[in-house]
Amino acid sequence: MNLQWFFSKTVRQATAMRKHVQKLINHQRDILAPAALEGINAANTALAEAVRKNADKAALEKEMEGLEKAANKWLKPYPNAGLRENIEVLLVALTVAMGIRTFFLQPFKIPTGSMQPTLFGVTSENLLKNPDFKIPTGLDRVREWFAGVSYIHVVAQNDGELEWESPLKLAIFNIKQTIWIGGKAHPIWFPPDYGAPPTGTLEARASLERHRFYHRGEEVVKLKVRAGDHLFVDRISYNFRAPKRGEIVVFDTHGIDRLPIDQQNTFYIKRLVGLGGETLRLQPDYNLVGYQYPVGHLVVNGTPLSATTPHFQNLYTFTGATRNTRELSYHENQYFGHALQERLAPGQEFQVSPHHYFVMGDNTLNSSDSRYWGDFPEEKVIGKSFFVYWPLTERFGWGYSR
Repeated sequence: MNLQWFFSKTVRQATAMRKHVQKLINHQRDILAPAALEGINAANTALAEAVRKNADKAALEKEMEGLEKAANKWLKPYPNAGLRENIEVLLVALTVAMGIRTFFLQPFKIPTGSMQPTLFGVTSENLLKNPDFKIPTGLDRVREWFAGVSYIHVVAQNDGELEWESPLKLAIFNIKQTIWIGGKAHPIWFPPDYGAPPTGTLEARASLERHRFYHRGEEVVKLKVRAGDHLFVDRISYNFRAPKRGEIVVFDTHGIDRLPIDQQNTFYIKRLVGLGGETLRLQPDYNLVGYQYPVGHLVVNGTPLSATTPHFQNLYTFTGATRNTRELSYHENQYFGHALQERLAPGQEFQVSPHHYFVMGDNTLNSSDSRYWGDFPEEKVIGKSFFVYWPLTERFGWGYSR
C-alpha cells in the first residue's frame, strides 16, 4: 500500500473513489457497451496510476475529476441511489453483528434468581403496598437507572375494566407492553424483562386482575424493578478446550426431554459441577432455619470440594457459620452451598453419563437444575459466561460472570 495513503487525505479520497467506481463497473459489466467499459476503465486506470506514482494533490484532483466525468457519462444511474447505499451499509452491519453473535459473543440476560448472588435475575417491589413511597426524579432517577432500577407507574385515565397484552419483543429486548382500562390504551415503552412465567410477569409482580374495575385517577401499576444482569456469552473458548468444573455455562434446553415442556425452548445458565463418567453426591454441612433440606458441599468420585476449589470459593464460604454451627438463618443474597434435593437428596448418588454434564444454580433453594432433570449432552453447551455489561453495579465486568 502507498505510504502516502496514511498521510494524504487526497490519496485516501482517490483510493476510495477508484474502488467505488470499480465496484459499479463490476455490477454493470454485463449491460455496458464496449465503448463505455473502455472509457470508464481508462479513467479509472489513470487515477490508479497517479496514486501509484505519488502524484501531487493537483494532479490527483485532475484525475479524480476526469473519473467523475467518465462515470457520469458511461455508468447507468441507479434509482434511489442514496437509499440503496444506506440499505447496503445496514445489511453489512447486520451481517457483521450476526457473525459476532453467532461465533464470538452472544448477549444473554438473567431472567430468574437461580444464580444469585453470583448473577441476579429480575426482582421487583410492588409500591402499591407502600403508598407513602415517592418515585424519585431528576438526578436520583438517573443514578438509579444506571444501577438497573426502573419504575413502572400506570394511572387510569378513565373508568373501566382492566386488560393487558403480552410484551412486544425484538431479539432479547422488550419494546412495548400495553395495558387497557375501559378501552383506553396505557402503553409502557421499553418495559423491563420481568422474568420467567408464571411468577415473573407484569401481572404477577403488580398483582393485576383481569376485568377489575378502576376509576379515573386510580393507580393501577406502581412497580420498582431491578433489571436482571445482562452479559456476553463467550462462544469461542469451548471450540478449543472442554468446559471446566465450576465454570458458569450457557446451554440450549431444546431436546432435554426430562425438562418441563415449557422450559425446552430456551437457554439456561448454571454452574457446571459434574463431568461425564463422574459419580456425584452432596455432603450435608448445615441446616437452614425454616427449610426442610440440609445444605452442603459436592463430593466428586469420593473427593469433596471446598472453598479452595477454583470457582467454588464463594459458594462454600458460609457467612455467619462457626465451627460448632449446625444451623444457619436464611439471608437473601448469601451463599449457602447446595441444597440436598431430588437426585442428590441425602444418601443419593448420581452417575453422570459419558459425554454429559451436570449443572446446578448457585441459589439451589430456587433453581431448576440437574438435581431435578438430570444431566444433558455436552453438545448442548453454547458458551460460558464472559462479561456483565449491564447494569452498572458491583457485578459489572468479568469478576462476577465467572
